[in-house]
Amino acid sequence: MPMFNSEAYISEAINSVINQTHINWELWLIDDASTDKTLEIVQSFLNVHTNIYLIKNDTNLGAAITRNKGIEAAKGDYIAFLDGDDVWKPEKLEKQLAFMEANYCDVCFSSYNLINEKGELLNKTIKALPTLTYKKLLKSNYVGNLTGIYNAKTLGKITSYNLRKRQDWLLWLTAIKKSGKPAKSIQESLAYYRVREASMSSNKFNLIKYNYWVYRKGLGFSTIKSMYYMFLFLFEHFFIKSKQTVITNKI
Repeated sequence: MPMFNSEAYISEAINSVINQTHINWELWLIDDASTDKTLEIVQSFLNVHTNIYLIKNDTNLGAAITRNKGIEAAKGDYIAFLDGDDVWKPEKLEKQLAFMEANYCDVCFSSYNLINEKGELLNKTIKALPTLTYKKLLKSNYVGNLTGIYNAKTLGKITSYNLRKRQDWLLWLTAIKKSGKPAKSIQESLAYYRVREASMSSNKFNLIKYNYWVYRKGLGFSTIKSMYYMFLFLFEHFFIKSKQTVITNKI
């Protein structure tokens, strides 16, 4: 769980891990040089739970390096991710791990609900594709990072390329490619993603810029090939993904 100035949400995020029905877990908190009360809040959890650990960055290093520190420190057979402002549902780990073992699955993800900054449901669910190939994932990121789990026992530890944004997409591309078989999903929503006003995903210019860098820097594609995949991405994002994965829920 990477954290940066997360005082408003960090308790809820940590409690959603503590409240998992699957009890054999460890939680690595990596603070990216927060300047608010995040560390003060986190300390109260460290005083009680021996399976919660803290790593502190001296300076702000960004999500990729921060998340990688947690991956490198983790000792479990499976690695999952949760940002400091998002929330897991109680049976998230139990259901996904059982599914992965039953289906010999290296990479698993699920659907998830959208909530606002106050934690209120936005009546929208991002519906996971039943299976996800590397070729499909190249066109757009279909893995909600807060729902993703990969098997570190079979794939080894997979870290993020050092991009300020969209590095999670690269991680799942690497995991599926290394697995050699599609990722599989649980159609049920197992988490809540908090939509924040200043989030990168709301900025269309950044959407284009950082996705281009995924192809150009992260995957090492040529300029021409990167531009080609950007056209595929834009078509997929606006004409296919928007219709297939976002549904309205009356909850």
